[in-house]
Amino acid sequence: MAFLDENPAIGFPLVAGLGLLVGSFLNVVILRLPRRLEWQWQQDSREVLGEPEAYDPPPPGIVVERSHCPQCKHQLSWYENIPVLSWLALRGRCRGCGTRISAQYPLVELLTMVLFIACVWRFGFGWQGFGAVVFTGFLITLSGIDLRTQLLPDQLTLPLMWLGLIAAADSLYMDTKPALLGAVAGYLSLWSVWWLFKQITGKEGMGFGDFKLLAAIGAWVGLNGILPTVLLSSLVGAIIGSIWLAAKGRDKATPIPFGPYLAVAGWVVFFWGDQLVDGYLRLSGLA
Repeated sequence: MAFLDENPAIGFPLVAGLGLLVGSFLNVVILRLPRRLEWQWQQDSREVLGEPEAYDPPPPGIVVERSHCPQCKHQLSWYENIPVLSWLALRGRCRGCGTRISAQYPLVELLTMVLFIACVWRFGFGWQGFGAVVFTGFLITLSGIDLRTQLLPDQLTLPLMWLGLIAAADSLYMDTKPALLGAVAGYLSLWSVWWLFKQITGKEGMGFGDFKLLAAIGAWVGLNGILPTVLLSSLVGAIIGSIWLAAKGRDKATPIPFGPYLAVAGWVVFFWGDQLVDGYLRLSGLA
């Protein structure tokens, strides 16, 4: 790690390549994990209801099964799986049937690469940089899943929270107490909003996954980072959500995933939370 810190000309290209490879894997998780979960929920429901077993093969696994075209089932060769380059070479279409390949694949790969580089630029090539990379990978995956399915799986939010608390146990970014209080405050803050909204309107304004995601972010940004995360995510969500509804011609009752806004805000606060708070205090004349 010290070698990479002393030789960034080698370290940054290595991290860029790692980001592309990890981004390719994150695409698999984004696409396959929700299907696997829904299949398992259906199996569990049949068992609870006492329904007879039906032939329902599981969707492709996340690690074992090779990537393939969902339309013609053409299995991708190694040279069709090169991040970004393969998509460009194939002009965004399957080599077997010509079906259009979603631009999500290269976008997630490029986003992961850029954010991983930002992680080591900000925190270095040591354990802090590695932790930031892990935190970023989880947020990208959760955002992609929420955008596609409006789900924030416990299988990702809860490990992210525990990893933040484990990092705090070694004081990687902060001590254990602010991380633990951040996780508690993150969950309770959105849960309180959900509870009040439900009491007033009789409707549920957000899902429980949002509470857990903010709790996970709180374990990484600490108690002081919760309020900036909530305010920033609300601001970004209001602006982007309004533009999206107007562009799609939808009304205000249309559900919009809140997880990506929390993820963006949490990532920004994780990187520059102290600077944001100090800047706000100076502008407001409180400092």
